[in-house]
Amino acid sequence: MVFADKTLRCRDCDEEFIFTAGEQGFYLEKGLMNEPRRCPNCRANRRRERSGGAPRETHAITCAMCGGEATVPFLPKNDRPVYCSRCYEQVRSVTTSR
Repeated sequence: MVFADKTLRCRDCDEEFIFTAGEQGFYLEKGLMNEPRRCPNCRANRRRERSGGAPRETHAITCAMCGGEATVPFLPKNDRPVYCSRCYEQVRSVTTSR
């Protein structure tokens, strides 16, 4: 079965995220029938909350590529560009295909 990346919207933070073809294959292999409803950051936060850990600190950023607002789970450094999840996937796909 061939999968294609899908853009989904997180139910918690309302940010778009990519449900990759690889993740779709993993879901099928594990028998998971529903697509994820939360982005990876919100899934990790929810898992941490259920296990009793402290929620991960996020920081608001302006995407270096599209100018949109987003949150990231790390403190950005001024000397490096920071991207929203959609632009990050585009940048990552270009750099990995080289």
